[in-house]
Amino acid sequence: MPRLWVIGQMALARLALRRESRALFWKLCGSGTGEGFTPRPNWGVWAILSVWPDEATARDRTTNGPVWQAWRGKARESWTVFLDPVSARGAWAGVNPFLPDTPVTAPTGPLAALTRATVKPARALRFWNRVPSISATIGSDPNVTFKIGIGELPLLHQVTFSIWPDAASMANFARGDGPHGRAIAAVREGQWFREELYARFRLLGATGTWNGQDPLAPLMQERAA
Repeated sequence: MPRLWVIGQMALARLALRRESRALFWKLCGSGTGEGFTPRPNWGVWAILSVWPDEATARDRTTNGPVWQAWRGKARESWTVFLDPVSARGAWAGVNPFLPDTPVTAPTGPLAALTRATVKPARALRFWNRVPSISATIGSDPNVTFKIGIGELPLLHQVTFSIWPDAASMANFARGDGPHGRAIAAVREGQWFREELYARFRLLGATGTWNGQDPLAPLMQERAA
């Protein structure tokens, strides 16, 4: 995607998205390099995160909405993942956009995890000192199906998104005695975040490709078997 064009879209697309009356919540994000969990930007990968009242609306608007059509028209490749929230706690810009409509029992099978945090400026250096070891760990984890770090504002507003074959493998990475688990303990002890949100999702499907393939295809085939 042309760099100057998409940087301009960080401002211009907001105007069009405000006119998407069915969008309940949306954010425009850049991404990090390497495994995605780094402070160095990846100028080639950008994300639109949006919340819709139902799956049918989500599929229609991400296909026919003018912002999505414009971005796909400039992109070499695009991939859209459709998700249904099963749990969410915390806030993003003062709201929790991922609360399930009704209580959901813990699903079996593949899950997506999203974490979002606003890092306190005084704690940013400590936070980013932790990131390389976390990035290396998730990059070498054979269970993670997909992972990326995105964000609204470099260094301070960070989002991690990952897809796992089951809840157990996701929990082992997040809470085990490894870099991520120790970082979470440090966050709690040092109060590094001004705002944070943790959400889990059931996978509904995907359209398009990422590096020439759909990362969800193997998981969806296993679930259908």
